[in-house]
Amino acid sequence: MKLGDRQARRMMERMGINMKEMPGVEEVIIRTAEKEIHIRNAAVSEVNAQGNRVFQVVGEVEEVARERKTFSDEDILLVQQQANVTREKAIAALEEAEGEVARAILKLTS
Repeated sequence: MKLGDRQARRMMERMGINMKEMPGVEEVIIRTAEKEIHIRNAAVSEVNAQGNRVFQVVGEVEEVARERKTFSDEDILLVQQQANVTREKAIAALEEAEGEVARAILKLTS
């Protein structure tokens, strides 16, 4: 049985599902630890199903590798010693503090 758009909309409404187009979207960016996914000329629909929001995105996809910031061994060691943390935690704090040593130490010690 094939459903028309009108029938499908009515059925979704009866099930408590609301779908609407988000106007004016130019680009959607999804960031992961290793890469960014840029979706240009995006058409985005929001589906609200019983309080859960789901976004459907369609467009031109481009994957871009994320540039990992590097920090000097001295900065990493200083954060490790001052905050008494592992190297991994020191690097994570420096990344979050955008390389500012003092801010990284404060974040870890307060």
